[in-house]
Amino acid sequence: MSSSEFNAVAQQIIKARTEACAIDPISGAYPHFDMDDAYAIQKLVNAARVDDGGRVVGYKIGLTSKAVQEQLGVGQPDYGVLFADMELRQGEVLDTSGLIAPKAEGEIGFAFKNDIDRSDLTLMELQAEIDFFFPVIEIVDSVVRDWKIGIVDTIADNASSARYMIGTKTFSPRGVDFGELPLTISAPQGEIKGVGRACLGNPLYATHWLVKKLIELDVPVKRGQIVLSGAMAPMVPITPNSEIAFDFEGLERLVLTSR
Repeated sequence: MSSSEFNAVAQQIIKARTEACAIDPISGAYPHFDMDDAYAIQKLVNAARVDDGGRVVGYKIGLTSKAVQEQLGVGQPDYGVLFADMELRQGEVLDTSGLIAPKAEGEIGFAFKNDIDRSDLTLMELQAEIDFFFPVIEIVDSVVRDWKIGIVDTIADNASSARYMIGTKTFSPRGVDFGELPLTISAPQGEIKGVGRACLGNPLYATHWLVKKLIELDVPVKRGQIVLSGAMAPMVPITPNSEIAFDFEGLERLVLTSR
């Protein structure tokens, strides 16, 4: 594919993010783009952010629901990059004015105590490398108007990353069955139930996929970086002046307030 096309789309995404203004689907304008092309665009968008002073602190996994994968016609998750300025702490208010159409997801995050750079990493080895885990709210947002996205659209747009909210507690991974961790979301639209196994069968399985993928790409997860493993329940729309509570039973209750 033409590098000029990649650059043009990357600049379109950067402008849309800067102005918080939606654009038409990338996949509609460039139907010949595939997933590799989309990641090439994502790399350009994120490189511009680094050049502007952004600091990478980890990664997020998307498309961990089999139903969503089938809807988009793909057989694997996708990923995006997390930057330091994406972090919100419990109690901070989310300013929606800089976002386009934000939604919230409840997830499990992992932090690592060493670089993860073994290409034949086993699931047991992955668990041994987890320093701690934590409940987290990921705020996703799409530059594509009305979330009319395909796989190319979301990957190019850094896997629809926007913000993430952490709580005050961290937990040891020893003896935890992540697939059975329950979640209850209380939103203006009603109550939604979720569970860890909704995330590719287990948040650990999704994380294992990601760390091996990043090793293949020669950008392994580094010591101290975090991974947001994917949604435990459907996304919830965020509206200004609203409150959404995410009760990770037995762990922590996180409340997202927006303005």
